[in-house]
Amino acid sequence: MAPARPNLRTSTSKSASKSASKSTGKAARPAPLPADPTVTADAADAPVPDASRASRAVRAPGRRMRSHLLDAAVLLFKQQGLAATAVSQIAEAAGAFPSQVTYYFRSKEALFVEAACREVLYAAQQTEAAAARARTPDTYLAALVASAVQAPALGLYIEALTLARRRPDLSPLIERTTERLHTEGARAYAAMRTRRGWPLADDPALRARRFWALVLGVVLRDAAAGATPAQSGAEVLALLRSEVLAGPPTATPSSAPAAATHPAPAPHAPPNAPRLRAVAGRAA
Repeated sequence: MAPARPNLRTSTSKSASKSASKSTGKAARPAPLPADPTVTADAADAPVPDASRASRAVRAPGRRMRSHLLDAAVLLFKQQGLAATAVSQIAEAAGAFPSQVTYYFRSKEALFVEAACREVLYAAQQTEAAAARARTPDTYLAALVASAVQAPALGLYIEALTLARRRPDLSPLIERTTERLHTEGARAYAAMRTRRGWPLADDPALRARRFWALVLGVVLRDAAAGATPAQSGAEVLALLRSEVLAGPPTATPSSAPAAATHPAPAPHAPPNAPRLRAVAGRAA
């Protein structure tokens, strides 16, 4: 049987590759792949997808996951509190992994503060909606107070305030949320006052800050004392009404300058004029 003939093309290409490797000291570059026959000319000429659009498509699932985690965390925090809620419980309720909680929020405490801030802003919107049909300033104030003190989000936000005192890294979010409460409250009151034609009795910005300061302070104190939301609301409303009825502060007599209580000397008589006249009389 005749021996098989060697493949001259293969041996030639191998020897050429070896010689090229020896001469350059590098491995021979592989031959380019043939064109894909399934790619048509139209597909080859198709525009490249926009990078920003692709980036938005990647970010959208992340935003949805953050929202799912916040929704699940709020329910658990309201039912169990911060200390009794575990990261694994939040992840399970949101259909996520525990590592995703720390990936999006860094810690359970940071998740709690963000959830509380989001909820109190929702509660503020509901408070404004509850008072939107009021016809007088007094009924508007009463509707605001009744809705605010009964909001479950208020307790979460108060706890977030105390938590931020121990965690300075969480303070910026608390500060932004509080400022937004004041800004939105002032905007809503100014719009309501304009729409109803109420008199310009006070500054909307000052009124909004006073409102939230009293609501948060009284609710915090009454929560420790075991008071009901109705009792807290009655006290807040009484305090706000008393300030509205009192009006702007006025100067008291004691605050007047002391010099105004004593008559000024005669314009042409020096301060020692009586003494000079007495000396002149003795001399005469």
